[in-house]
Amino acid sequence: MLDLEKLGAFYLGKRYDIDTGNVLDETLLYESKDLTTHGVCVGMTGSGKTGLCLSLIEEAALDGIPVLAIDPKGDLGNLMLTFPDLKPEDFRPWVDENEAVRKGLDASAYARKTAETWKKGLAEWDQDGKRIKRLRDSAEVTIYTPGSTAGVPITVLRSFDAPPAAVAEDKEALNERIQSAVSGMLALLGVDGDPLRSREHILLSTILNCAWSAGRSLDLPALIRDVQNPPFDTVGVFDLESFYAPNDRLELAMRINNLIASPGFSTWLEGEPLDIGRMMFTDSGKPRIAVLSIAHLGESERMFFVTILLNELLTWMRGQPGTSSLRALLYMDEIFGFFPPTAEPPSKKPMLTLLKQARAYGVGVMLATQNPVDLDYKGLSNTGTWFIGRLQTERDKLRVLDGLEGASTTSGIAFDRRKTEATLSGLGSRVFLMNNVHDEEPVIFHTRWAMSYLRGPMTRSQIETLMANRKQTTTLKPPKNITPAPLMPRTETTAEMPKQPSKRAKLPASIDEFFVPMKEAVGDNRRLVYRPVIATTSRLHYVSAKAKLDTWIDMAFIAPVPQRRPVVDWKIATAIPGADLELNGEGRDDASFSKLPAPATLSKNYTQWKKELKSFLYQNRTLKILKCNELKTVSKPGEPEGEFRGRIGHLAHEKRDLEVEKIKKRYSKKLDTLRDRLRRAEDRIEREKAQYGQQKISTAISIGSTILGALMGRKLTSVGSATTAARGASRASRERGDIQRAIDEMEAQQEKLRAMEDDFQQSLEKMEEKLDPSALEFSEINVRPRKSDIVVHELGLAWTPWRVDADGIAEPLFNMNGGSGTC
Repeated sequence: MLDLEKLGAFYLGKRYDIDTGNVLDETLLYESKDLTTHGVCVGMTGSGKTGLCLSLIEEAALDGIPVLAIDPKGDLGNLMLTFPDLKPEDFRPWVDENEAVRKGLDASAYARKTAETWKKGLAEWDQDGKRIKRLRDSAEVTIYTPGSTAGVPITVLRSFDAPPAAVAEDKEALNERIQSAVSGMLALLGVDGDPLRSREHILLSTILNCAWSAGRSLDLPALIRDVQNPPFDTVGVFDLESFYAPNDRLELAMRINNLIASPGFSTWLEGEPLDIGRMMFTDSGKPRIAVLSIAHLGESERMFFVTILLNELLTWMRGQPGTSSLRALLYMDEIFGFFPPTAEPPSKKPMLTLLKQARAYGVGVMLATQNPVDLDYKGLSNTGTWFIGRLQTERDKLRVLDGLEGASTTSGIAFDRRKTEATLSGLGSRVFLMNNVHDEEPVIFHTRWAMSYLRGPMTRSQIETLMANRKQTTTLKPPKNITPAPLMPRTETTAEMPKQPSKRAKLPASIDEFFVPMKEAVGDNRRLVYRPVIATTSRLHYVSAKAKLDTWIDMAFIAPVPQRRPVVDWKIATAIPGADLELNGEGRDDASFSKLPAPATLSKNYTQWKKELKSFLYQNRTLKILKCNELKTVSKPGEPEGEFRGRIGHLAHEKRDLEVEKIKKRYSKKLDTLRDRLRRAEDRIEREKAQYGQQKISTAISIGSTILGALMGRKLTSVGSATTAARGASRASRERGDIQRAIDEMEAQQEKLRAMEDDFQQSLEKMEEKLDPSALEFSEINVRPRKSDIVVHELGLAWTPWRVDADGIAEPLFNMNGGSGTC
């Protein structure tokens, strides 16, 4: 079993004889690629459902598969409770002290007992501390807590970012994303937003469609502004004012604003961005089990977050190449309310889309529930694997049978409803029926012992304890592929900010002058001050045959205006990848302007700065490309190192799965031939034994007759019979020799089979060693931009808006990560 766990085979337990109630000595291995057709696990409380699902996640981690695990109950944090040494002191902080008291033990004694129980349970299922250590080394577990700082918080500001071109150009995909995003937002606001009837839903959908079609991202403040002043005049055939009056739009904007302003929502705006690629892999490329704990959230908040998460996963998924191997796993525990049979909550549509489309991208979906009647079984008709444990009611059993029958019909496999119903009635604790469309028939098995300590739901304080040392190491870092430049300070006290209104300095017509748009209101008791910077946009051409690279990259820069000497220090400029710098704003008449240093008023300086910028870009904007030598694959421009290593890990798995199939095919015929010879040798032994037994009986009868005839005085007959008996004894001796020769032949075939199986196993091990993601070598290629192709589109003076309070504290009112525009 341990030799196969790296070859895409998940160890889930052992086969079970339901008639005798015995666990058979036959390991159940589940092929990881079967999960690309998704799975569902149902079972009542106490059925062992949680243990089975956590074991499946453990196996995925051992195989280097990243997992997104949505946790509505708080059980999945147990995946962090893995103790390779199995010491009582490891278990002590996590045992339930109330349970210890009920058992008449103090906490330390209960921890010792628990450690022994876990050690014994693992040993019974051929596992130990070494396998637990392999699990910990294979993947990192991180608990994310949206709307809370107990774990790693997640910001939802990116939820209204414009989707990538692949999604924006697909009308159906774009509409699905818009509908789900708006439905999630309205659920959070407590608005029943029917996509066809709700004015709120239609207005917000039109706003998002307008912005995203133009490539413009929206944050919540921008959404509020667009609600008040939409960038369009009509909705359908009605003019905007008739469809949604200004006062009504103001009321909707106020509801969104009140949500943002509420203290409880502030934690939704903090933390790491909801970036699927970065959540699946660490910065070093190590796979991650991302536990998304939502047990602390209210019902509407859960729906809001799950909807956003599924949309982000769909967007990420559509950017991946197709594959037949398992790339990633989405697991959701207790899906009650998120995928019902009749209602249409915001989460249902993206979940259906995943179940229909994710297979092509190698993304598996695994859903679990203890209430089968709460699942849309028509939506699960494409689900390939069903894990069914003990059920609570007859109604539950009937719904499961309906789901199994639908899945079998979809896959074209015969389904024996009566036999399956009888089997379901006999299932006990930790015994499951696995119906896998990739297998010839259903299998009954007993689940293995989970390596994680199943202590039950985690409290917020326990999550905080577990994640105390992880929060610092999981903070988002800038990509390493391009040499970074320092960012502008977000808050500062400065003497440059005028205390009295001052007019804008006049510049020569040859100097380009811009205003950066305001992204926030100035607010009460604040002053608006414009501060000058040198702004520019440029385009760099990177070409390298060695790195298989030929790409253009747009960049924008903001640099401080030089005070005395006419030299711009581009090294301290703010670099903005993608040229996402808005320079199309307008200045306000009531604003003040900082004093403009003399070098910024001379047009000849801008010509010089443009030349210096080109030289700086050539010398300093080196593009770092990683190359995997074994797989002959290079990283994409702008691709974080962790994501590249994760992508390489999947390519290795993909190649491994293909090689395993080739090896199996190459050895299959030889193994079948040897096994057939072995069967014939065994059959011959049985025949020879039967013949030998029959000959012994005949000889005994003949000798007995001879003795009896002699006693009776029949001499001639007796002599003849004695001769016959002697010949029978000789034949029996020959039969014994035939048996031994048959045994020798069988042993020879067995030895050939063992040698062939050993050779097969060695081929697998060599292939695994060659394609082990952790052993792959990477090299670094640094590519300079082609000097003759460096283009500086525009370079001029830009005025950036800042608000200043009475104490002189200045805060920027602009951002540098989104475009703008109107429909």
